[in-house]
Amino acid sequence: MKITLRNVTSSLPEYSSVKQLYTNAFPANERAPFFLLQARAYSESSDFWSVYADGKWVGIAYVISCKKMSYLFYLAVAESERGQGFGSAILRTLRRMYEGQRLFLAIEPPEEANAPNREERVKRRQFYMKNGFKPVPFQIREGPMIYDVMSTSSELSADDFKELAESYLGKVIASALPMKMMPKEEKEEKADEA
Repeated sequence: MKITLRNVTSSLPEYSSVKQLYTNAFPANERAPFFLLQARAYSESSDFWSVYADGKWVGIAYVISCKKMSYLFYLAVAESERGQGFGSAILRTLRRMYEGQRLFLAIEPPEEANAPNREERVKRRQFYMKNGFKPVPFQIREGPMIYDVMSTSSELSADDFKELAESYLGKVIASALPMKMMPKEEKEEKADEA
């Protein structure tokens, strides 16, 4: 299977499918505004990919990079194409493409016993582990949401993540949005204090 990536632009034949997949694959509280994703994809700090397997459109990926750190912000396979190995093939391609980078991602914590999608969270974590990502002792806070971090490297730091967020959003917006990486224990201590 040959995976190819094309930049998402409004002239892309699959543009409406890209937008629809983005809207359907991620809950509203986890989606950045689509126009922001597109606008920032023209900068050096991010890539918005439309993904093809043997020429057939199968999904999307969005990666934010700064120095030697790359954040797989979004990855989604079209619903009709799931369960066919495309997700793993996309991850292999991205790992080659961002080789030398500390590639990481954020997922919903599977340990939340009361989460309505707990089984899905566990499967997602297993999928990423099968594809070379390992849990690291960090979490990311994006607004009110807190995510576990998985990475191909253990060399992550909160300061590097802050620099990545500032590079992507600009210092003013990044400082206004509660988006930060923190050690996992810090989140638990803060919860105890509340």
